[in-house]
Amino acid sequence: MRALISVSDKTGIVDFVRGLVDLGWEIISTGGTSKALKESGISVKDVSDITGFPEIMDGRVKTLHPAVHGGLLALRDNSEHMAKIKELGIEPIDLVCVNLYPFEATIAKPEVELHDVIENIDIGGPSMVRSAAKNYRDVIIVVDPGFYPAILDNLRSQGSLPLELKEDLAVQAYSHTARYDAIISNYLAKKIGSNKESFMNTKTLPLDKAQDLRYGENPHQKAIFYKVPGEYGLGNIKQLHGKELSFNNFIDLDAAWSIAKEFTKPAVTIIKHTNPCGTALGNNLLDAYNKALSCDPKSAFGSIIGLNKIVDSEVAQEMSKLFVEAVIAPGYTDEALLILQEKKNIRVIVLDDYFNHDQQNDVKRVTGGLLVQVKDTKEVPFDEMKCVTHLHPEQHMVADMLFAWKIVKHIRSNAILLVKDGKTVGVGAGQMSRVDAVELALKKAGDEATGAVLASDAFFPFRDSVDTVNKAGIKAIIQPGGSLRDQESIDACNEYGIPMLFTGVRHFKH
Repeated sequence: MRALISVSDKTGIVDFVRGLVDLGWEIISTGGTSKALKESGISVKDVSDITGFPEIMDGRVKTLHPAVHGGLLALRDNSEHMAKIKELGIEPIDLVCVNLYPFEATIAKPEVELHDVIENIDIGGPSMVRSAAKNYRDVIIVVDPGFYPAILDNLRSQGSLPLELKEDLAVQAYSHTARYDAIISNYLAKKIGSNKESFMNTKTLPLDKAQDLRYGENPHQKAIFYKVPGEYGLGNIKQLHGKELSFNNFIDLDAAWSIAKEFTKPAVTIIKHTNPCGTALGNNLLDAYNKALSCDPKSAFGSIIGLNKIVDSEVAQEMSKLFVEAVIAPGYTDEALLILQEKKNIRVIVLDDYFNHDQQNDVKRVTGGLLVQVKDTKEVPFDEMKCVTHLHPEQHMVADMLFAWKIVKHIRSNAILLVKDGKTVGVGAGQMSRVDAVELALKKAGDEATGAVLASDAFFPFRDSVDTVNKAGIKAIIQPGGSLRDQESIDACNEYGIPMLFTGVRHFKH
Protein backbone atom coordinates (compact mmCIF):
# COMPACT_ATOMS: atom_id res chain seq x y z
CA MET A 1 0.00 0.00 0.00
CA ARG A 2 1.28 3.46 -0.88
CA ALA A 3 0.47 6.86 0.58
CA LEU A 4 1.25 10.24 -0.94
CA ILE A 5 1.78 12.92 1.71
CA SER A 6 2.00 16.65 0.90
CA VAL A 7 0.84 19.07 3.59
CA SER A 8 1.34 22.71 4.50
CA ASP A 9 -0.31 22.18 7.90
CA LYS A 10 2.01 19.65 9.52
CA THR A 11 -0.09 19.20 12.66
CA GLY A 12 0.13 15.53 13.68
CA ILE A 13 1.63 14.48 10.36
CA VAL A 14 4.73 12.74 11.76
CA ASP A 15 2.70 10.52 14.11
CA PHE A 16 0.19 9.78 11.35
CA VAL A 17 2.85 8.75 8.87
CA ARG A 18 4.70 6.69 11.49
CA GLY A 19 1.43 4.85 12.06
CA LEU A 20 1.17 4.11 8.35
CA VAL A 21 4.79 2.95 8.18
CA ASP A 22 4.23 0.61 11.14
CA LEU A 23 1.39 -0.93 9.11
CA GLY A 24 3.74 -1.53 6.18
CA TRP A 25 2.80 1.43 3.99
CA GLU A 26 5.26 2.98 1.55
CA ILE A 27 5.44 6.78 1.82
CA ILE A 28 5.77 9.17 -1.11
CA SER A 29 6.17 12.86 -0.42
CA THR A 30 7.11 16.26 -1.81
CA GLY A 31 9.18 19.30 -0.91
CA GLY A 32 8.96 20.53 2.67
CA THR A 33 6.82 17.61 3.79
CA SER A 34 9.39 15.11 2.56
CA LYS A 35 12.13 17.01 4.39
CA ALA A 36 10.16 17.13 7.65
CA LEU A 37 9.43 13.40 7.53
CA LYS A 38 13.04 12.48 6.73
CA GLU A 39 14.27 14.67 9.60
CA SER A 40 11.96 12.65 11.86
CA GLY A 41 13.64 9.44 10.76
CA ILE A 42 10.92 8.26 8.40
CA SER A 43 11.87 6.60 5.12
CA VAL A 44 10.32 8.57 2.26
CA LYS A 45 10.38 8.39 -1.52
CA ASP A 46 10.41 11.75 -3.26
CA VAL A 47 7.63 12.17 -5.80
CA SER A 48 10.26 12.78 -8.48
CA ASP A 49 11.41 9.17 -7.95
CA ILE A 50 7.88 8.06 -8.86
CA THR A 51 7.35 10.36 -11.82
CA GLY A 52 10.88 10.19 -13.16
CA PHE A 53 10.60 13.94 -13.57
CA PRO A 54 12.13 16.62 -11.33
CA GLU A 55 10.23 19.40 -9.63
CA ILE A 56 10.40 22.45 -11.90
CA MET A 57 9.59 26.17 -11.89
CA ASP A 58 10.37 26.65 -8.19
CA GLY A 59 8.03 23.83 -7.27
CA ARG A 60 5.10 25.01 -9.40
CA VAL A 61 5.07 21.60 -11.10
CA LYS A 62 5.62 18.59 -8.84
CA THR A 63 2.72 16.16 -8.84
CA LEU A 64 0.98 17.07 -12.11
CA HIS A 65 1.99 13.82 -13.79
CA PRO A 66 0.25 10.64 -15.07
CA ALA A 67 2.34 8.53 -12.69
CA VAL A 68 0.54 10.29 -9.85
CA HIS A 69 -2.95 10.80 -11.23
CA GLY A 70 -3.03 7.44 -13.02
CA GLY A 71 -2.21 5.79 -9.70
CA LEU A 72 -5.06 7.70 -8.07
CA LEU A 73 -7.79 7.41 -10.68
CA ALA A 74 -7.41 3.79 -11.77
CA LEU A 75 -10.47 1.78 -10.71
CA ARG A 76 -9.20 -1.30 -8.92
CA ASP A 77 -12.11 -3.47 -10.10
CA ASN A 78 -11.68 -2.38 -13.74
CA SER A 79 -9.36 -4.84 -15.46
CA GLU A 80 -8.66 -2.47 -18.36
CA HIS A 81 -7.60 0.31 -15.98
CA MET A 82 -5.31 -2.00 -14.04
CA ALA A 83 -3.82 -3.48 -17.20
CA LYS A 84 -3.11 -0.01 -18.59
CA ILE A 85 -1.29 1.30 -15.51
CA LYS A 86 0.71 -1.94 -15.35
CA GLU A 87 1.65 -1.50 -19.00
CA LEU A 88 2.78 2.07 -18.29
CA GLY A 89 4.67 1.18 -15.14
CA ILE A 90 2.29 3.12 -12.88
CA GLU A 91 1.65 1.79 -9.40
CA PRO A 92 -1.60 2.48 -7.51
CA ILE A 93 -1.63 5.11 -4.77
CA ASP A 94 -3.99 4.11 -1.97
CA LEU A 95 -4.03 7.15 0.29
CA VAL A 96 -3.56 10.86 -0.30
CA CYS A 97 -2.95 13.20 2.62
CA VAL A 98 -2.96 16.78 1.37
CA ASN A 99 -3.76 20.21 2.65
CA LEU A 100 -3.20 23.25 0.57
CA TYR A 101 -0.88 26.24 0.36
CA PRO A 102 -1.86 28.78 3.04
CA PHE A 103 -3.64 31.21 0.72
CA GLU A 104 -6.02 32.43 3.43
CA ALA A 105 -3.20 33.16 5.86
CA THR A 106 -1.25 34.92 3.12
CA ILE A 107 -4.01 37.38 2.20
CA ALA A 108 -4.57 38.14 5.89
CA LYS A 109 -1.07 39.63 6.15
CA PRO A 110 -0.94 43.44 6.13
CA GLU A 111 0.52 44.96 2.98
CA VAL A 112 0.83 41.58 1.24
CA GLU A 113 2.01 41.86 -2.36
CA LEU A 114 -0.06 40.39 -5.19
CA HIS A 115 2.97 38.38 -6.33
CA ASP A 116 3.13 36.58 -2.99
CA VAL A 117 -0.61 35.96 -3.11
CA ILE A 118 -0.37 34.38 -6.55
CA GLU A 119 2.51 32.12 -5.48
CA ASN A 120 0.33 30.78 -2.67
CA ILE A 121 -2.35 29.50 -5.04
CA ASP A 122 -1.99 25.74 -4.90
CA ILE A 123 -2.38 23.85 -8.19
CA GLY A 124 -1.06 20.34 -7.66
CA GLY A 125 -2.65 19.91 -4.25
CA PRO A 126 -6.27 20.49 -5.30
CA SER A 127 -5.71 18.31 -8.36
CA MET A 128 -4.59 15.38 -6.21
CA VAL A 129 -7.42 15.93 -3.75
CA ARG A 130 -10.01 15.89 -6.53
CA SER A 131 -8.54 12.82 -8.21
CA ALA A 132 -8.40 10.86 -4.97
CA ALA A 133 -11.89 11.95 -3.93
CA LYS A 134 -13.32 10.95 -7.31
CA ASN A 135 -11.99 7.45 -6.71
CA TYR A 136 -12.94 7.39 -3.01
CA ARG A 137 -13.92 3.70 -3.02
CA ASP A 138 -10.32 2.75 -3.78
CA VAL A 139 -8.33 5.72 -2.44
CA ILE A 140 -8.43 7.23 1.03
CA ILE A 141 -8.38 11.02 0.83
CA VAL A 142 -7.67 13.03 3.99
CA VAL A 143 -7.44 16.82 4.14
CA ASP A 144 -8.11 17.34 7.85
CA PRO A 145 -5.63 16.28 10.58
CA GLY A 146 -8.61 15.63 12.82
CA PHE A 147 -9.28 12.42 10.88
CA TYR A 148 -5.79 10.94 11.32
CA PRO A 149 -6.66 8.93 14.48
CA ALA A 150 -9.86 7.44 13.02
CA ILE A 151 -8.06 6.39 9.85
CA LEU A 152 -5.23 4.70 11.75
CA ASP A 153 -7.65 3.00 14.15
CA ASN A 154 -9.61 1.48 11.26
CA LEU A 155 -6.49 0.42 9.37
CA ARG A 156 -5.11 -1.25 12.48
CA SER A 157 -8.32 -3.05 13.40
CA GLN A 158 -9.89 -3.76 10.00
CA GLY A 159 -7.09 -3.30 7.48
CA SER A 160 -9.28 -0.82 5.60
CA LEU A 161 -11.86 1.92 6.08
CA PRO A 162 -15.64 1.41 6.07
CA LEU A 163 -17.31 2.79 2.97
CA GLU A 164 -19.25 5.40 4.96
CA LEU A 165 -16.03 6.91 6.33
CA LYS A 166 -14.53 6.96 2.83
CA GLU A 167 -17.62 8.77 1.62
CA ASP A 168 -17.39 11.31 4.44
CA LEU A 169 -13.74 11.94 3.62
CA ALA A 170 -14.53 12.44 -0.07
CA VAL A 171 -17.32 14.91 0.64
CA GLN A 172 -15.04 16.82 2.99
CA ALA A 173 -12.30 16.83 0.35
CA TYR A 174 -14.52 18.45 -2.28
CA SER A 175 -15.77 20.95 0.29
CA HIS A 176 -12.13 21.73 1.10
CA THR A 177 -11.19 22.49 -2.51
CA ALA A 178 -14.43 24.38 -3.15
CA ARG A 179 -13.79 26.59 -0.12
CA TYR A 180 -10.20 27.15 -1.23
CA ASP A 181 -11.20 28.19 -4.74
CA ALA A 182 -13.98 30.43 -3.43
CA ILE A 183 -11.56 32.35 -1.22
CA ILE A 184 -9.18 32.79 -4.15
CA SER A 185 -11.96 33.90 -6.49
CA ASN A 186 -13.44 36.37 -4.03
CA TYR A 187 -10.05 37.87 -3.21
CA LEU A 188 -8.91 38.27 -6.81
CA ALA A 189 -12.28 39.73 -7.81
CA LYS A 190 -11.52 42.66 -5.51
CA LYS A 191 -7.94 43.09 -6.68
CA ILE A 192 -7.69 42.48 -10.42
CA GLY A 193 -9.78 42.70 -13.57
CA SER A 194 -12.33 45.23 -14.77
CA ASN A 195 -15.12 44.58 -12.24
CA LYS A 196 -13.40 45.22 -8.90
CA GLU A 197 -16.23 47.46 -7.67
CA SER A 198 -19.10 45.41 -9.14
CA PHE A 199 -21.08 42.41 -8.02
CA MET A 200 -19.89 39.23 -9.73
CA ASN A 201 -22.17 37.31 -12.09
CA THR A 202 -21.30 34.13 -10.23
CA LYS A 203 -20.57 34.23 -6.52
CA THR A 204 -19.35 31.40 -4.32
CA LEU A 205 -19.59 32.03 -0.60
CA PRO A 206 -17.33 29.86 1.57
CA LEU A 207 -18.69 29.12 5.03
CA ASP A 208 -17.00 27.47 8.00
CA LYS A 209 -18.99 25.96 10.82
CA ALA A 210 -18.32 28.08 13.90
CA GLN A 211 -20.66 26.45 16.40
CA ASP A 212 -23.92 24.66 16.99
CA LEU A 213 -26.59 26.92 18.44
CA ARG A 214 -28.88 26.19 21.35
CA TYR A 215 -31.82 26.36 18.92
CA GLY A 216 -33.23 28.52 16.13
CA GLU A 217 -35.75 31.32 16.39
CA ASN A 218 -37.91 28.85 18.32
CA PRO A 219 -36.93 25.81 20.40
CA HIS A 220 -38.24 23.32 17.81
CA GLN A 221 -35.87 24.69 15.14
CA LYS A 222 -32.32 23.36 14.87
CA ALA A 223 -29.69 25.99 14.09
CA ILE A 224 -25.99 26.47 13.41
CA PHE A 225 -23.69 29.47 13.00
CA TYR A 226 -21.35 29.58 10.01
CA LYS A 227 -18.44 31.99 9.81
CA VAL A 228 -17.36 33.65 6.56
CA PRO A 229 -13.57 33.22 6.26
CA GLY A 230 -11.68 36.49 6.28
CA GLU A 231 -14.62 38.61 7.51
CA TYR A 232 -14.42 40.20 10.93
CA GLY A 233 -17.46 40.12 13.16
CA LEU A 234 -19.40 37.69 15.29
CA GLY A 235 -17.30 34.81 14.04
CA ASN A 236 -14.50 36.34 16.14
CA ILE A 237 -16.36 36.55 19.44
CA LYS A 238 -15.19 34.85 22.60
CA GLN A 239 -17.79 33.70 25.09
CA LEU A 240 -16.43 34.14 28.60
CA HIS A 241 -19.47 32.95 30.53
CA GLY A 242 -23.04 31.76 30.26
CA LYS A 243 -25.35 29.42 28.41
CA GLU A 244 -25.00 28.30 24.82
CA LEU A 245 -25.95 31.00 22.32
CA SER A 246 -29.16 30.74 20.31
CA PHE A 247 -30.07 31.93 16.83
CA ASN A 248 -31.90 34.95 18.26
CA ASN A 249 -28.95 35.78 20.50
CA PHE A 250 -26.67 36.08 17.48
CA ILE A 251 -29.10 38.34 15.63
CA ASP A 252 -29.48 40.63 18.63
CA LEU A 253 -25.74 40.59 19.35
CA ASP A 254 -25.17 41.74 15.78
CA ALA A 255 -27.67 44.56 16.24
CA ALA A 256 -26.04 45.61 19.52
CA TRP A 257 -22.53 45.47 18.05
CA SER A 258 -23.58 47.43 14.95
CA ILE A 259 -24.95 50.32 17.01
CA ALA A 260 -22.28 50.40 19.72
CA LYS A 261 -19.45 50.67 17.20
CA GLU A 262 -21.05 53.71 15.56
CA PHE A 263 -19.60 55.89 18.32
CA THR A 264 -16.19 56.75 19.75
CA LYS A 265 -17.59 58.38 22.90
CA PRO A 266 -18.76 55.93 25.60
CA ALA A 267 -21.97 54.39 24.25
CA VAL A 268 -24.43 51.75 25.41
CA THR A 269 -27.33 50.23 23.51
CA ILE A 270 -29.99 47.90 24.87
CA ILE A 271 -31.54 45.60 22.25
CA LYS A 272 -34.80 43.66 22.10
CA HIS A 273 -35.72 41.75 18.93
CA THR A 274 -33.00 43.63 16.95
CA ASN A 275 -34.38 47.06 17.87
CA PRO A 276 -32.83 49.42 20.41
CA CYS A 277 -35.13 50.11 23.34
CA GLY A 278 -32.48 52.44 24.73
CA THR A 279 -29.24 53.94 23.42
CA ALA A 280 -27.17 56.68 25.00
CA LEU A 281 -23.84 58.47 25.03
CA GLY A 282 -22.22 59.40 28.33
CA ASN A 283 -19.24 61.03 29.97
CA ASN A 284 -18.24 57.49 30.89
CA LEU A 285 -19.66 54.01 30.36
CA LEU A 286 -21.62 53.99 33.62
CA ASP A 287 -23.27 57.28 32.71
CA ALA A 288 -24.12 55.95 29.25
CA TYR A 289 -25.56 52.72 30.70
CA ASN A 290 -27.78 54.48 33.21
CA LYS A 291 -29.09 56.84 30.54
CA ALA A 292 -29.73 53.98 28.09
CA LEU A 293 -31.59 51.96 30.72
CA SER A 294 -33.76 54.92 31.68
CA CYS A 295 -35.11 55.13 28.12
CA ASP A 296 -37.36 52.07 28.54
CA PRO A 297 -36.52 50.02 31.65
CA LYS A 298 -39.56 47.77 31.19
CA SER A 299 -38.50 46.64 27.69
CA ALA A 300 -34.90 46.17 28.85
CA PHE A 301 -35.92 42.99 30.72
CA GLY A 302 -34.39 40.04 28.86
CA SER A 303 -32.36 42.29 26.58
CA ILE A 304 -28.93 42.14 25.00
CA ILE A 305 -26.60 45.01 25.86
CA GLY A 306 -23.86 46.37 23.61
CA LEU A 307 -21.08 48.59 24.98
CA ASN A 308 -18.20 50.16 23.07
CA LYS A 309 -15.70 50.48 25.93
CA ILE A 310 -14.18 48.06 28.42
CA VAL A 311 -16.71 47.17 31.12
CA ASP A 312 -15.57 47.95 34.67
CA SER A 313 -16.93 46.73 37.99
CA GLU A 314 -19.32 49.67 38.42
CA VAL A 315 -21.04 49.03 35.11
CA ALA A 316 -21.08 45.27 35.72
CA GLN A 317 -22.67 45.81 39.13
CA GLU A 318 -25.46 47.89 37.61
CA MET A 319 -26.06 45.42 34.77
CA SER A 320 -26.22 42.53 37.24
CA LYS A 321 -29.36 44.09 38.76
CA LEU A 322 -31.22 43.46 35.49
CA PHE A 323 -32.19 40.18 33.81
CA VAL A 324 -30.02 40.27 30.69
CA GLU A 325 -29.65 37.58 28.02
CA ALA A 326 -26.18 38.66 26.87
CA VAL A 327 -23.62 41.44 27.02
CA ILE A 328 -21.15 42.25 24.23
CA ALA A 329 -18.19 44.59 24.71
CA PRO A 330 -14.56 44.96 23.62
CA GLY A 331 -13.41 43.76 27.04
CA TYR A 332 -14.07 43.40 30.77
CA THR A 333 -11.93 44.08 33.81
CA ASP A 334 -11.25 41.07 36.02
CA GLU A 335 -13.52 42.52 38.69
CA ALA A 336 -16.34 43.11 36.20
CA LEU A 337 -16.10 39.55 34.90
CA LEU A 338 -16.31 38.12 38.42
CA ILE A 339 -19.46 40.14 39.08
CA LEU A 340 -21.12 39.05 35.84
CA GLN A 341 -20.16 35.42 36.40
CA GLU A 342 -22.26 35.44 39.56
CA LYS A 343 -25.27 35.52 37.22
CA LYS A 344 -25.50 31.90 36.10
CA ASN A 345 -27.11 32.32 32.70
CA ILE A 346 -25.91 35.67 31.35
CA ARG A 347 -23.81 35.23 28.23
CA VAL A 348 -20.70 37.39 28.47
CA ILE A 349 -19.27 38.06 25.02
CA VAL A 350 -16.08 39.87 24.05
CA LEU A 351 -15.40 41.24 20.58
CA ASP A 352 -12.29 43.36 20.52
CA ASP A 353 -10.83 45.64 17.85
CA TYR A 354 -14.28 47.12 17.20
CA PHE A 355 -13.38 49.88 14.83
CA ASN A 356 -10.65 48.53 12.59
CA HIS A 357 -12.51 46.43 10.06
CA ASP A 358 -14.36 47.24 6.86
CA GLN A 359 -18.00 46.28 6.73
CA GLN A 360 -18.98 43.54 4.31
CA ASN A 361 -22.07 43.28 2.13
CA ASP A 362 -25.47 42.49 3.57
CA VAL A 363 -26.84 39.10 2.51
CA LYS A 364 -30.44 38.00 3.04
CA ARG A 365 -31.90 34.60 2.22
CA VAL A 366 -35.12 34.51 0.24
CA THR A 367 -36.89 31.53 -1.29
CA GLY A 368 -34.71 30.34 -4.14
CA GLY A 369 -31.85 32.77 -3.76
CA LEU A 370 -29.86 35.39 -1.91
CA LEU A 371 -30.23 39.14 -1.94
CA VAL A 372 -26.91 40.97 -1.68
CA GLN A 373 -26.46 44.68 -1.11
CA VAL A 374 -23.78 47.08 0.01
CA LYS A 375 -24.09 47.59 3.76
CA ASP A 376 -25.88 50.78 4.78
CA THR A 377 -22.97 52.71 6.26
CA LYS A 378 -23.44 55.95 4.32
CA GLU A 379 -22.94 59.02 6.45
CA VAL A 380 -24.08 62.53 5.57
CA PRO A 381 -21.91 65.35 6.95
CA PHE A 382 -23.88 68.08 8.67
CA ASP A 383 -22.79 70.69 6.14
CA GLU A 384 -24.37 68.58 3.37
CA MET A 385 -27.73 68.43 5.11
CA LYS A 386 -30.33 70.98 4.09
CA CYS A 387 -32.40 73.04 6.49
CA VAL A 388 -35.73 73.36 4.65
CA THR A 389 -37.54 75.49 7.24
CA HIS A 390 -37.35 79.17 8.11
CA LEU A 391 -36.08 78.32 11.57
CA HIS A 392 -32.68 76.63 11.93
CA PRO A 393 -31.98 74.14 14.73
CA GLU A 394 -30.03 75.38 17.73
CA GLN A 395 -26.60 73.87 18.40
CA HIS A 396 -27.74 71.58 21.23
CA MET A 397 -30.50 70.29 18.94
CA VAL A 398 -28.00 69.52 16.18
CA ALA A 399 -25.97 67.19 18.42
CA ASP A 400 -29.10 65.20 19.27
CA MET A 401 -30.26 65.19 15.64
CA LEU A 402 -26.95 63.75 14.43
CA PHE A 403 -26.98 61.17 17.23
CA ALA A 404 -30.53 60.17 16.29
CA TRP A 405 -29.64 59.96 12.61
CA LYS A 406 -26.84 57.46 13.34
CA ILE A 407 -29.22 55.21 15.26
CA VAL A 408 -32.45 55.35 13.25
CA LYS A 409 -30.94 53.35 10.38
CA HIS A 410 -30.60 50.40 12.77
CA ILE A 411 -34.34 50.33 13.59
CA ARG A 412 -36.88 48.29 11.64
CA SER A 413 -38.95 50.37 9.23
CA ASN A 414 -41.12 52.28 9.47
CA ALA A 415 -38.88 53.79 12.13
CA ILE A 416 -39.21 56.90 14.27
CA LEU A 417 -36.70 57.78 16.98
CA LEU A 418 -36.94 60.46 19.66
CA VAL A 419 -33.74 61.73 21.30
CA LYS A 420 -33.07 64.20 24.08
CA ASP A 421 -29.79 65.09 25.78
CA GLY A 422 -27.77 62.31 24.15
CA LYS A 423 -30.16 59.47 24.80
CA THR A 424 -33.12 57.89 23.07
CA VAL A 425 -36.43 58.54 24.81
CA GLY A 426 -38.90 56.91 22.41
CA VAL A 427 -38.72 54.32 19.64
CA GLY A 428 -41.42 53.54 17.10
CA ALA A 429 -40.24 50.47 15.18
CA GLY A 430 -41.63 48.20 12.48
CA GLN A 431 -44.94 49.96 11.94
CA MET A 432 -46.93 49.71 8.72
CA SER A 433 -47.62 53.45 8.58
CA ARG A 434 -45.30 56.29 9.48
CA VAL A 435 -47.78 58.13 11.64
CA ASP A 436 -48.32 54.91 13.64
CA ALA A 437 -44.56 54.78 14.23
CA VAL A 438 -44.70 58.41 15.36
CA GLU A 439 -47.52 57.71 17.79
CA LEU A 440 -45.75 54.65 19.19
CA ALA A 441 -42.52 56.59 19.76
CA LEU A 442 -44.45 59.36 21.51
CA LYS A 443 -46.27 56.83 23.68
CA LYS A 444 -42.97 55.27 24.71
CA ALA A 445 -41.44 58.66 25.45
CA GLY A 446 -44.33 60.01 27.51
CA ASP A 447 -43.42 63.34 29.10
CA GLU A 448 -39.84 62.96 27.83
CA ALA A 449 -41.09 63.79 24.32
CA THR A 450 -41.28 67.45 25.27
CA GLY A 451 -38.11 69.11 24.02
CA ALA A 452 -36.89 66.02 22.14
CA VAL A 453 -35.79 65.83 18.51
CA LEU A 454 -37.22 63.33 16.03
CA ALA A 455 -35.48 61.24 13.37
CA SER A 456 -37.40 59.39 10.65
CA ASP A 457 -35.76 56.72 8.50
CA ALA A 458 -37.79 57.82 5.46
CA PHE A 459 -39.85 60.79 4.34
CA PHE A 460 -43.21 61.86 5.75
CA PRO A 461 -45.83 61.05 3.09
CA PHE A 462 -48.29 63.52 4.67
CA ARG A 463 -48.15 66.36 7.17
CA ASP A 464 -50.04 64.34 9.78
CA SER A 465 -46.81 63.22 11.44
CA VAL A 466 -45.71 66.84 11.93
CA ASP A 467 -49.11 67.79 13.31
CA THR A 468 -48.89 64.90 15.77
CA VAL A 469 -45.36 65.60 17.04
CA ASN A 470 -46.06 69.30 17.47
CA LYS A 471 -48.77 68.48 20.03
CA ALA A 472 -46.19 66.46 21.98
CA GLY A 473 -43.60 69.26 22.08
CA ILE A 474 -41.03 67.90 19.62
CA LYS A 475 -38.48 70.66 18.94
CA ALA A 476 -36.71 69.54 15.73
CA ILE A 477 -36.97 66.94 12.95
CA ILE A 478 -34.37 65.20 10.80
CA GLN A 479 -35.52 63.07 7.85
CA PRO A 480 -34.45 62.22 4.29
CA GLY A 481 -37.08 64.20 2.41
CA GLY A 482 -38.13 63.10 -1.07
CA SER A 483 -41.91 62.93 -0.77
CA LEU A 484 -44.16 64.47 -3.41
CA ARG A 485 -45.80 66.21 -0.46
CA ASP A 486 -42.61 67.43 1.22
CA GLN A 487 -43.84 71.00 1.01
CA GLU A 488 -46.87 70.14 3.15
CA SER A 489 -44.58 68.90 5.93
CA ILE A 490 -42.30 71.93 5.51
CA ASP A 491 -45.27 74.29 5.73
CA ALA A 492 -46.47 72.53 8.88
CA CYS A 493 -43.03 72.86 10.49
CA ASN A 494 -42.95 76.56 9.61
CA GLU A 495 -46.41 77.02 11.14
CA TYR A 496 -45.27 75.42 14.39
CA GLY A 497 -41.74 76.84 14.47
CA ILE A 498 -40.10 73.40 14.23
CA PRO A 499 -36.76 73.37 12.39
CA MET A 500 -36.36 70.44 9.97
CA LEU A 501 -33.28 69.04 8.24
CA PHE A 502 -33.32 66.96 5.05
CA THR A 503 -30.42 64.52 4.67
CA GLY A 504 -31.24 63.26 1.18
CA VAL A 505 -30.49 59.68 2.27
CA ARG A 506 -33.15 57.11 3.15
CA HIS A 507 -32.42 54.39 5.70
CA PHE A 508 -35.05 51.67 5.29
CA LYS A 509 -34.33 48.47 7.22
CA HIS A 510 -36.41 45.36 6.55
